[in-house]
Amino acid sequence: MLEERRTTNILLLFIVVPVVFYLLHILSFIFIPLISSMFIALLFLPLMRWLSRRNVPRLVSIIIVIALIVGGVMIGVELVQLSSKQILSNDTGFFAKAEVKLNDLILYMQDRFGVDYNQGGNFLSQFLAKDNIGSTFDFVRKFLTNILMIVFFTILWLSESINMHKVLNNTILKRKHTSVKAFIKIERDLITFIKVKFLVSLLTGIFTGLACVFFDVSFPIFWGLFAFLINFVQMVGSFISVILLSIFAFVELDPTSTLFFFIVSITGVQVLFGAILEPVFMGKSFSINVIAVLIMLMLWGFIWGIPGLIMAIPITVFIKIILEQFPATKVIASLLSGPERSIKPRRK
Repeated sequence: MLEERRTTNILLLFIVVPVVFYLLHILSFIFIPLISSMFIALLFLPLMRWLSRRNVPRLVSIIIVIALIVGGVMIGVELVQLSSKQILSNDTGFFAKAEVKLNDLILYMQDRFGVDYNQGGNFLSQFLAKDNIGSTFDFVRKFLTNILMIVFFTILWLSESINMHKVLNNTILKRKHTSVKAFIKIERDLITFIKVKFLVSLLTGIFTGLACVFFDVSFPIFWGLFAFLINFVQMVGSFISVILLSIFAFVELDPTSTLFFFIVSITGVQVLFGAILEPVFMGKSFSINVIAVLIMLMLWGFIWGIPGLIMAIPITVFIKIILEQFPATKVIASLLSGPERSIKPRRK
């Protein structure tokens, strides 16, 4: 009887899990802002507690937090405008040079691999076609809608209209002590991750921009901002940044030792901050298996696209901490964890 019940539970699990992932994909317009706002609210919870201890009204505390978020967004907008002005005011002939090299590359691909290419216009004019501009406006509309929803859900989290501790206690964990312990660990680990990731991404963007300035590569502000943003995509972002910037430098610079040392420099920046300093700052308690990281990146990237790639690691940390609270799922949590050094007790 017990064996039949176990088999039934396993079959139900195989049915329920795909259904849950399908619902997460279909309802992504709700879940992406909801989960993103939860991580943002967790980041500001210590500030909310600090203000509460000083008898600051909760409404005023929420206004202060929203003001900080809006200030950060405005700084980002200013940087985007500055990089856009830098690109539009470019007079080095980069676009003409890029047009020639890109057309030559497309023609080579057409001859070798049969890639379809419309020779009636240049590459950049085809890229800036009306259909592409329309899809760009659609992307901007969706992006702004998501931003407004994230702000709305963040206010709900901070005002405790949605109480994460109570949600854990009433749904998953069912025990007050366990839910408090899990919530504290989730908050601590996710705040550590977000702070470290922001600092590492900021340093990566600054030094990438400085490398562009030193080697006289155009648009250093744009590339620094791009490196900062794409670095939030764990592992994949570093490769994308190095590859795109290397292609850009290949178009602009002559294939000499200057190009080689520039590629080595931006690769060194990614390795220094992403592969060396970031794990050191994260600490041993935050370790996650590399294979688990890759699987989660593919899974959440498939379900939610770019937002899924950005939130894959925080979601993995959340799942890992929840699984650690149950004896039956501790094995799965240990599989998600990175390798740990075994410390043997000293013999007296």
